[in-house]
Amino acid sequence: MTARRLDILVTARSWIGTPYIHQASTRGAGCDCLGLIRGVWREVIGPEPMIVPAYTPDWSEADGQETLLISARAFLIEKALNTGMPGDVILFRMRDGGIAKHLGILSGTGAAPKFIHSYQRHGVVESPLSTPWRNRVVGCFAFPD
Repeated sequence: MTARRLDILVTARSWIGTPYIHQASTRGAGCDCLGLIRGVWREVIGPEPMIVPAYTPDWSEADGQETLLISARAFLIEKALNTGMPGDVILFRMRDGGIAKHLGILSGTGAAPKFIHSYQRHGVVESPLSTPWRNRVVGCFAFPD
C-alpha cells in the first residue's frame, strides 16, 4: 500500500464516531457521506476543488439527475469496479433503478472487505462490505494525486 493510500485510511478512520449531520463535513462535529469524502480530501489533498452547493437528502431522486456520479467523475479518477483498493472511494445505488446517492472509502479487500462511511442514525462507521452492499456499488474512484 502506498503512503498516500495509508494516509487516506488513517485519516478516514480518524472520522469514525463523527455523528451524521446532513451537508456537514467537520470531523468530530458531524458529516454525511459526502462530507466524509470532502473532509478526507481537505486533510490529505488540500482545499476542495469547488464549493459544494446545498443538496437534499434524496440526492435528486425526484428528477433522476445523477449529480453525485457526475461529480465523482469530474473530481476523482474513475476505476473499473473490480480494481478497488483500500483508500478508493466507492459509490452506491441504494435501490434498483435509483440514482447513485451514497459514498464510502474502501478500507479492506479480499475475504473480508470493508468500508468507512457516514450513515444516517449511525454516523461514521467502518462496515463490512457485505453482499447487499457490494451489489449496490456502481462506481469506484481514486483520489487524485
